[in-house]
Amino acid sequence: MIASYDIAFARSSDAVGIAQLSRDAIEQGLPWSWTPPRVLRSMRDADTNAIVARERDALVGFAIMKYRDDEAHLFLMAVQFSRRRRGIGRALLDWLELTARNAGLASIRAEVRETNGPARSFYARHGYTEAQLLRGYYERHDDAVLLKKTLRGL
Repeated sequence: MIASYDIAFARSSDAVGIAQLSRDAIEQGLPWSWTPPRVLRSMRDADTNAIVARERDALVGFAIMKYRDDEAHLFLMAVQFSRRRRGIGRALLDWLELTARNAGLASIRAEVRETNGPARSFYARHGYTEAQLLRGYYERHDDAVLLKKTLRGL
C-alpha cells in the first residue's frame, strides 16, 4: 500500500485537533489533561517536538516527544481509530526515533495503560521493552507500563 499521508511538524492550528485526538484515543475515561492550551505550550517548548500525520490536509495522527539530557520521553502518540494499521503510527515513531538518534540520545521512554494491549503490542513490535509497572499512574486509578527503547550503548 502506498502511503497517502505526510509527516510534518505540527502547526499552532493543529493544537485543537491534537488535543481532541488525545482525549478520544488516549485519555478516554480520565480527566482531559492534554487540552489545547497544554498542547500549544508543548509545541512552543524548544526541547519538544510535536509532529502530525496528515491525509489530504486532515490530521489523522500525532506524537509529542520531549528531549532531555540523554533520554527522550514520548508523551503522547495517537492515530485516528479509522486510520490505524496503515503504517501511520510506525511512520510517526520512526520520525521521532531518528530525531532522537541524531541528537545522540541513548534511549526513549513512554508510558501506556496496563490495559492497553494493542499499544503494548505495537511498542513491543518496534523494540520497546516493558521496564516497570507504575501503579496508579493515571489519576491514581489506572496503572501504566513504563516502556523503554535503547537507541545506543551507554
